[in-house]
Amino acid sequence: MAAPGVCLPQKMPSKVLRQKAEEFLASRKYANNLLDIIGEWDESHTSCILTLEMIFLDVLTNGNMYQEHSITLTISEPSPESRYISWLRNCYEQVWEKLLHSLENSRPAVQLQALSTALKLMAAEGKVPLDPTDTFSYYFPLHRLKPILMKLLSPDKNNTNLIARFQEIASYSDGLYYTWKSLPTLTPRKQPKDMYIKNLLELIDKIPLPEDGKGEKDEECKLLCSPQQGEGNRSFTWDQLGAKRALNKVWACVMHWDLGTEVHKRMLVVLLERVIQHLDKPILLTDFLMDSLDVDGPIGMLALQGVFILVTKHNLDYPNIFTKLYSMFEPEIFHTKYKARLFYLSDMFLSSTHLPEALVAAFAKRLARLTLVAPPEDILIILLFVGNLLLRHPGLKRMIDHPEGGEVKESSGGDPFNMEERDPLLSNALVSSLWEIRALQWHTLPGVAAAARFIRDPLPSVEYDMAAALERTSDDIFEREMKNKVKEIMLTFERPTSMALPKGERLLQYWQLTTIH
Repeated sequence: MAAPGVCLPQKMPSKVLRQKAEEFLASRKYANNLLDIIGEWDESHTSCILTLEMIFLDVLTNGNMYQEHSITLTISEPSPESRYISWLRNCYEQVWEKLLHSLENSRPAVQLQALSTALKLMAAEGKVPLDPTDTFSYYFPLHRLKPILMKLLSPDKNNTNLIARFQEIASYSDGLYYTWKSLPTLTPRKQPKDMYIKNLLELIDKIPLPEDGKGEKDEECKLLCSPQQGEGNRSFTWDQLGAKRALNKVWACVMHWDLGTEVHKRMLVVLLERVIQHLDKPILLTDFLMDSLDVDGPIGMLALQGVFILVTKHNLDYPNIFTKLYSMFEPEIFHTKYKARLFYLSDMFLSSTHLPEALVAAFAKRLARLTLVAPPEDILIILLFVGNLLLRHPGLKRMIDHPEGGEVKESSGGDPFNMEERDPLLSNALVSSLWEIRALQWHTLPGVAAAARFIRDPLPSVEYDMAAALERTSDDIFEREMKNKVKEIMLTFERPTSMALPKGERLLQYWQLTTIH
């Protein structure tokens, strides 16, 4: 707060800033206007940033800061033109320092504007370099990109919003390529802070590499620093091997870090969705995924997907995978975010018709038992899952009706299935029945009850589409139930015609007697 009697300097309004910028661009006699505008830089508003963006985009486009380097044998006083260009370039560097400072220390709106301005200036500088370059080679201002990335990968601040804005650079082949080329030098081998890891994983998620063979042809490339017309043979060539090599270097560092629970989960998501298909040796992830598989909850479920990829695409031999998969089906899975992945992957793991019947029976029985505590939308998925298992293994149809006549008898000690057994082959599922699904035929929700009736009808000839079923939500079920027509139930024998009591009501007789007296 200012001391009493002291007036704070008034900031120039946007209209005045723009007028000064137009004067500066129109004539060099207003050169000091640039210093006035830079002096108005304030962390609380964006008008000054936008004005300086307009000025230097014009200056860069017109090549007003370009300076040839000449070798002279005698020391001479620089020309006025040379001094002006040097001064202008010093102002330009000062603006870059302020932009990078704002990326780290300003409020979110100013940060986003500073990042937008920095990217535009970088693109303009790539099209019209400040210094002489090889006319026949492509130029990208890496010295501008790396400081921006350093600010985005802050070890102290969550830059999710800034990275989402920076994501636009991924639509430009050169911007995406040079971002990846810069990342290995910005990724430490030693353990960084958790916030740095979160920002790095967020950045990797937002700038994925294209698949092999896509975007490599020059005519298909959309360039951030596209050369202007008439600049010779300057062109950009996408180097897929170089980009993949950079990604592998970054991930080699990431794999050496100790991860907290949330960071571990985020890392697995990025690994599975963005990284694993580009790794040179995915099989090296085996130990990491096996350790992650032993962690309960979402981390174990995500690691299961990684193991599935290694088993199916890289010939990983993991004999205990079905035991681990079996142990994941606990009531807690219905409260996790990644339960859809577990159901989908389990359906894929159990798709082979050559699996032992005792193993598949254990999964069918365990899933049936979980329907007793599952939410309605998950019950429908489980019923489809069990139906697929019965279709793949016709021998399991005997579980529909118990071998001894149907229901599990009290005299036999109850259901022989042991829910607590961790080994599916020792759970006694083959000598049990799917009485849980029979019980669901009287479920409160008609949709669930109807789905459970598949167990008493002939099974279909084709499997159910699990992928489509997993896309449904509880809202879909509610909407479907609301649209179902129900039988109208008569609530009264005579339709009321007014607020008066209906004809023949005994209370009406007593009311008449009261009114007579």
